[in-house]
Amino acid sequence: MDDTLSFVVYVLFGAIGLGYFVYGKRQKKLVPLTCGVGLMVYPYFVSNATLLVVFGCALIGLPFFIRY
Repeated sequence: MDDTLSFVVYVLFGAIGLGYFVYGKRQKKLVPLTCGVGLMVYPYFVSNATLLVVFGCALIGLPFFIRY
């Protein structure tokens, strides 16, 4: 069950990260660009499902609080 949840979280946050990356690149905004890269890369380094969700939600919310 944990493997299935991890896979779904990888795919979900990876897709959101790709969206942030494309948006940041087209708009030339650094914060969404780096959050997008972070969302696509961090699941390879975190194995706990709870930490995946916590870090993912933090990276998703970061561009709404930091505007550059």
